[in-house]
Amino acid sequence: MSTTWDPTQYAKFADHRSRPFYDLTSRIGATDPKVVVDLGCGNGPLTLALAQRWPDARVIGVDHSPQMLESARTQDAEGRVEWVEADVATWDPATVGAPIDVLVTNATLQWVPGHLDLLGPWADSLAPGGWFANQVPGNIDAPSHAIMREVARGYAAPAALGDDLDRLRVPSVEDYLAVLTRAELDVDGWETTYFHVLDPEGAQDNPVLEWVRGTGLRPVVESFGDDDEAREAFLAEYGARLKTAYPRSEAGVIFPFRRLFVVAQRPDGGR
Repeated sequence: MSTTWDPTQYAKFADHRSRPFYDLTSRIGATDPKVVVDLGCGNGPLTLALAQRWPDARVIGVDHSPQMLESARTQDAEGRVEWVEADVATWDPATVGAPIDVLVTNATLQWVPGHLDLLGPWADSLAPGGWFANQVPGNIDAPSHAIMREVARGYAAPAALGDDLDRLRVPSVEDYLAVLTRAELDVDGWETTYFHVLDPEGAQDNPVLEWVRGTGLRPVVESFGDDDEAREAFLAEYGARLKTAYPRSEAGVIFPFRRLFVVAQRPDGGR
């Protein structure tokens, strides 16, 4: 399922979206890495934060979306990062041409079915002492996504996506730890539920709908093609149900969001 990404829509709620990245990368203990790779770099600001953290490192950002990479390049005035257009599912770490000291993938692997099979080869690409860090959403059963699937079943175009509507389901933290342990890495895993306070100013009619427009809703919306009438009917029904599921409080619209984390390191004496 190919999806066209909108960097402007994705950038909404940037502070909320970036917090898990910093929680993830704060657990990376590398001090002077030579090669840093960000798989699924998106529109670039978080990759540029890695370049700022490790100013002497060669930093590579990989993403399959030309729209996202175009946005990333416009923010990288100094040409600090090597921006590479590639599908994470088929990306070959050998193209880097050197062992990787830090390999980060943040809120990306939920889009890659069967991605546990990729972790072994990626682990093998790490330098001795190298780090792997992954964060994925674990909210496929939250109202935001459960309602999306329920409403989609009433419309032919998104219903035809079939199992693709369930593709954001990810393995458990235990699954990630097992695979990375077999790859002979030292591993740590955890999960966190963030309670995002959206739109405290009350400027948006439906902030949760605006959030999912930038991510999980995109393939559903695109499935309608040129059928604008059906698309708008779907969005009206879905949006109304979201407002009921996520009512506005005195603080704003509270949006619980569960995320899964794993950080692993190859021992200094590793292969």
